[in-house]
Amino acid sequence: MANLSKGLRAHFDWPLFVTVAAIAVVGVTNLYSATSAPGARADMYIQQIYWLTLGSAVAALVVAIDTRHLERHGWTLYGIGIVLLLLVFLLARTIRGSQRWIPIGAFSLQPSELMKIFLIIALAKYLHNDPKTEGRTLKDLIIPAAILALPMALVLKQPDLGTGMILASIFGTIMVLTNLKLRSLFTLAAAFIASAPLTWTYLLKDYQQERFTSFWQQLTGEASKAHILDAGWHAHQSQVAIGSGGLFGKGFMQGTQNQHRFLPDQHSDFPFAVWAEEQGFLGVVLLLGLYLFLVVWGLKVASQAKDRFSAVLAVGVSAMFFWQSTINIAMVMGVLPVVGVTLPLFSYGGSSVLTVMLGVGLLMNVSVRRFSF
Repeated sequence: MANLSKGLRAHFDWPLFVTVAAIAVVGVTNLYSATSAPGARADMYIQQIYWLTLGSAVAALVVAIDTRHLERHGWTLYGIGIVLLLLVFLLARTIRGSQRWIPIGAFSLQPSELMKIFLIIALAKYLHNDPKTEGRTLKDLIIPAAILALPMALVLKQPDLGTGMILASIFGTIMVLTNLKLRSLFTLAAAFIASAPLTWTYLLKDYQQERFTSFWQQLTGEASKAHILDAGWHAHQSQVAIGSGGLFGKGFMQGTQNQHRFLPDQHSDFPFAVWAEEQGFLGVVLLLGLYLFLVVWGLKVASQAKDRFSAVLAVGVSAMFFWQSTINIAMVMGVLPVVGVTLPLFSYGGSSVLTVMLGVGLLMNVSVRRFSF
């Protein structure tokens, strides 16, 4: 324990800590503004601070756990994640046509968020025990794909397309960065494209299809006024907010799209639009720079990890940050359909904050243990 404490002090990852803290502080400040409109729930930013405090404690606990213990119990943690996903269908309340949250007193747990971390640990354990060093073929992906398929099927059944996309993206990134052959990658991409019609017909719900249709109509300029007022309302209002921010923004708590309640879900799926309207292009560049640094630093940590398990952990967490940020921002800007993905440390939500802080704890763990102590 003494060696651990000494090692943490000597090798504490300050760039990672400062970046995460900066995003969290900016996120809480933005949430305060996002919920300041008349009729909005004004105490959300306080709840977010509580979740960040709890998440920081959880992250500190994760840092103290030797990665060998995580590797040893990797399948157990994965199994816990699967059980939680199954409990969703027994205990969860239906909200907006989806079953995602298990009520625990005054708190609602979203197991699909935690499954991101459990999936990363499970894939890291499998690859750690896999002696293969040369390029991986499609045959080598059968077991990792099975590890992905079970939780992804349960998440899509809820239905939660956004989280399903994140799980698949984390899997793909880990496989590519652990020496997947280029030919195998192209084959996977071709299979994904070929399966699109089946996915559309048998997997997507009506409202999800409507979101994709709305996205395509807005992208091609074919969206009617009636359509914009219906299925395309979220994406249209978020683009108006971003565009009206200009270079310097309208100022803190001065965004008209937010203050006049035109922008829906501004605290959860669309906080980036609030930030862009109030802080402008320069504020957006600052925020994107913070996220970019976090991802690049995470990959740097992975490249210096002391073993394969730790390296895959860092790659997986970095992939989670990258894809979740990219999909949310692209969704808000109208570059992708609205799929309900939160922005890390910016969107309101206990499960989301805890999951992100678990990821930060894993990344810090790998970082401080790059050096033997």
